[in-house]
Amino acid sequence: MKQGEVILVGAGPGDPELLTEKAIRYIRCADAIVYDALACPSVLNLAKPSCQLIYAGKHAGQHAMQ
Repeated sequence: MKQGEVILVGAGPGDPELLTEKAIRYIRCADAIVYDALACPSVLNLAKPSCQLIYAGKHAGQHAMQ
């Protein structure tokens, strides 16, 4: 089994232009991204087409995952 790694990239203040170059590099090469409501759609658009996007956000009384 191939060993992977998990990288945590925060949403920051919400402006995609403020992401670090390192964060952008990780997003572009990710095989899967777990995100919540704070993730800006333009940031998620940086992911490669084959990247699996998994929404795991929640709002009061509405959880996307168990």
